[in-house]
Amino acid sequence: MSTMNISLPENMKRFVDDQVSERGYSTSSEYVRELIRKDQDRQQLRGLLLEGATSAPTVPADADYFESLRERVRKARG
Repeated sequence: MSTMNISLPENMKRFVDDQVSERGYSTSSEYVRELIRKDQDRQQLRGLLLEGATSAPTVPADADYFESLRERVRKARG
């Protein structure tokens, strides 16, 4: 694992320290890693949403569509 040192204003350091103690993180590094993972997930989701928004329309997601999905699941369990 690599090491990265960061500088924070005192109020941000206090905030991180509070989060570590209040939310059960072992270290400030663990808290920061969790923030980075969440940001990565958010960016991936945003990319998928944008991809979906710019894609061609497909079958409407109506009651018939969901019933066909249920039927596929029932057949797969089968």
